[in-house]
Amino acid sequence: MAVAVLLTVALAAATFVLRAGPRVDPARALADARTAYRIGNYSAARNHALATLAAAPSSRAAMLLLARVYLKLGDGVAAEGAASRARDIGVPVTALAGLRARARLLQSDYQGAIDAAARAAPADGEALRARARAVAMQGDAATARAMLEDWLSAHPRDAAGWTDLGRVSLTAGDVADAARAAARGASLAPGDPEALTLQAELVRARYGLVAALPWFEAALRRDAYYHPALIEYAATLGDAGRYADMLAASRRALAARPGSPQALYLQAVLAARAGRLDLARELLTRAGPQIADLPGAALLGGVVDAARGRDERAIDGWDALADAQPMNVDLVTLLGAALLRSGDTQGALDRLRPLALRDDADAYTLTLVARAFEAQGDRIAAARFLDRAAAGAQGAAATFASDDGVGAALADARDDPGDPNYLLGVIRAQATAGDRAGAIATARRLVLAGPGAPAAQLALGDTLTATERYGEAAQAFERAANLAFDAPTMLRLVDAWGRAGRPQAAAATLSLYLRQNPQSMTALRILGHWQVLAGAADAAIETLEGVRRTLGNRDAVLLADLATAYAAGDDGAVARRYGRAAYALAPMSAAVCDAYAVALAADGDLDGARQLAVKAVRLAPGDPRIAAHAAAILR
Repeated sequence: MAVAVLLTVALAAATFVLRAGPRVDPARALADARTAYRIGNYSAARNHALATLAAAPSSRAAMLLLARVYLKLGDGVAAEGAASRARDIGVPVTALAGLRARARLLQSDYQGAIDAAARAAPADGEALRARARAVAMQGDAATARAMLEDWLSAHPRDAAGWTDLGRVSLTAGDVADAARAAARGASLAPGDPEALTLQAELVRARYGLVAALPWFEAALRRDAYYHPALIEYAATLGDAGRYADMLAASRRALAARPGSPQALYLQAVLAARAGRLDLARELLTRAGPQIADLPGAALLGGVVDAARGRDERAIDGWDALADAQPMNVDLVTLLGAALLRSGDTQGALDRLRPLALRDDADAYTLTLVARAFEAQGDRIAAARFLDRAAAGAQGAAATFASDDGVGAALADARDDPGDPNYLLGVIRAQATAGDRAGAIATARRLVLAGPGAPAAQLALGDTLTATERYGEAAQAFERAANLAFDAPTMLRLVDAWGRAGRPQAAAATLSLYLRQNPQSMTALRILGHWQVLAGAADAAIETLEGVRRTLGNRDAVLLADLATAYAAGDDGAVARRYGRAAYALAPMSAAVCDAYAVALAADGDLDGARQLAVKAVRLAPGDPRIAAHAAAILR
């Protein structure tokens, strides 16, 4: 009986599996695909189009729709494959030229996109938009914008054209024009996930991470598996500190596109943050060469390799990236440290010495340079940099100097007057040469030429700061913040308002930034320092301990702030430990000596506190806060 029952169940299962599924009505499936495409559910449109083609492989309409759906989903390889199959079933080549151009664009084959667009009919908007985007990616954003603006003057209701104009303007750095174009595109196609995703990216740049999340979620309500939105959504969640949600979004992206390099990269970032470096490297390897050009992937790969002792491999990944981003201080410092560990002391000095010569150089960079000189046998230079490291940063942050003269920079600007980057070079050259009035005048010209570009406002603010016109600088930085409220802009604005005697405006700026970027270590460090100065010991300890857990115990100023906060909170023993750790890192820093003195006094060691208080006063005789602490300890 048991055998009979098993045979009956097996027969029923086999019958169920082998039974033919319900017959697909190709006309109905095509109608469903078109409906899904129209309302912005591109994943469903793809599935219905594939069902149509399974029942009617020669359907030209279904194959063309499938190609368009793949373009909307950002899958250039699949879109080009669908276009090739459409040609095989009789679709004219000219009708496919725009689709092929867009597919090539998505594969980063910009010249291929331009060549394919050239074979399209003159009225093919898809081809023109693809060509404009490709031209912009080749570095000629002005020509690309002109092409799109001409097209839109004749086709003002082309939502995709407005969205592409927004993308090109954003690439060119004109955030204001990008926002206007994106808003126009979204109003013409209110349910289009592509337009909503662009809006989300602009909101993220202009206002912050938290403000952008509802826009990404709106795009995903239209299509829960829209891959471009899922990738940007996951990255934004991670930057906002919502790591579990980031992992869930990246998994949905992998479900939408199995093997997605971007999703695997984001998961590698999560693994590295959790300290699982082997898993991070495995995920980067699985992501493959498609993310090789992504700066974040090169940086992360190098960090993983350096942590595992593979400095040569890390150097290979960072070297080209540092050439492309010479002002990325963190990257250059990492590269210099890896070069020093590998034995290339001259290479380390070539990378690190320009940073170490700045007044605001940090103790770690100064120590690395000192070790490099020491390895070369130059003990005098090594001692000089070690002395500076022991004293800590002594100056305010400064802009990078220009290696070019004013004449050369002006010649470059005249050769390409449509590129604002050359005017930025002129401003830097003028500032380096001491021509601050000329730098301000050039910066004002740059602002007039591109009022919607935050870089122009920042350049003006920087030149005004250099001449100590802090109120005017703050206004320029505020205009930049209204266009793109990122960390460098926030720091400039907070500093300018503080120097202009407007501490409440500085505090409001920091508070607004932290509401949108709650995991910003830079902003949290400033907040913690202000809490220490205000005597809010418990709040300062909570803020600064969170920063220390993330950044570690190598920042003397952070440890000194913690020592002061614990001393104010009547926990002298803990304050003493933090003060001693800070002093070991920067024994010639007046602020560190002062914090250690306060910590020792709180722990009852008045003799040690008096010695350090006297040292702090001698190192910074004009500092009223240090003088007040010394007076209280020495009385």
